[in-house]
Amino acid sequence: MTLLVLFMVATVTAGTVTAMMWRWSGAKGATAPSALSTARRAGSAIRRHPRFGAALAKRLEPRAATGLALTLALLVIVGGGVLVGVLTYLVRGSGDLVQLDESVANWGDRHASGFSTDGLTAVSHLGEPVVVAALAVFVALAETVRTRSAWVVPFLLIVVGGNGILTTAVKDFVDRVRPALNPIAETLGPSFPSGHSSWSAAFFAAAALLLTRGRGRGFRAAVGGFAAWLVVMVAGSRVLLDVHWLSDVIAGLALGCAWFSMCAIAFGGRLLEFGSSADEMARVATYRDIGSGSAASPAGWGR
Repeated sequence: MTLLVLFMVATVTAGTVTAMMWRWSGAKGATAPSALSTARRAGSAIRRHPRFGAALAKRLEPRAATGLALTLALLVIVGGGVLVGVLTYLVRGSGDLVQLDESVANWGDRHASGFSTDGLTAVSHLGEPVVVAALAVFVALAETVRTRSAWVVPFLLIVVGGNGILTTAVKDFVDRVRPALNPIAETLGPSFPSGHSSWSAAFFAAAALLLTRGRGRGFRAAVGGFAAWLVVMVAGSRVLLDVHWLSDVIAGLALGCAWFSMCAIAFGGRLLEFGSSADEMARVATYRDIGSGSAASPAGWGR
């Protein structure tokens, strides 16, 4: 029963994400200006006023740079950070949160079966660090070959590696005890936040971002929904296997999404080609041949 309930929740979530991405993809294409045009204007401003950062700020338009993606990413970063902070505080002394965590854990334990446990365990493996790292290597190789971009590998390295460092640091700081219903749980180290949840949230979002660049609207929506389905399945399995509290999983998801959003903004977001805008801005700021934006970049500036 637990596996069926989780499957239904994950499917509803995936359907919602797919619908949102389909609608967003359709509206975005007709209204968002060229990201490279924004980069050229920024480079031109820097060239004319190299000592004044204000000139750059006035010429940059957030909607032209990343549009809705930037707004959503900023909201995820702020919201995720606040949520993790609040949960970190509450797990140390809130009886209501502890009671909720225990109620969910007890429900999962009461309704567990051999079949559901095996299925949840198989799903849970997708969020293990070793599995995520292996999948990241595969995605990095595939996308580097497909796009010929040198920014794919560093992006995934920072998303996956940075998430691991951040999650471990929070775990050691909070040092929360895991549920006692599953004997295996006590051998797994601190409980808060869920590492599997943060790893899967950060990586599958990053993989979806990379795999959908330059693809059609339907493909983007389908991949985004499938990534959300995998994240919910992995996160939910940790609770229903009684190796994490519900609040651990929520914090892990918030942490992973916030870290991915920070990395996505740093590398240009979904509306930009990774590294291309930075290269274009630097080229325009240094060289005057910007009439069509098609001049060849000098050695060392290539993507």
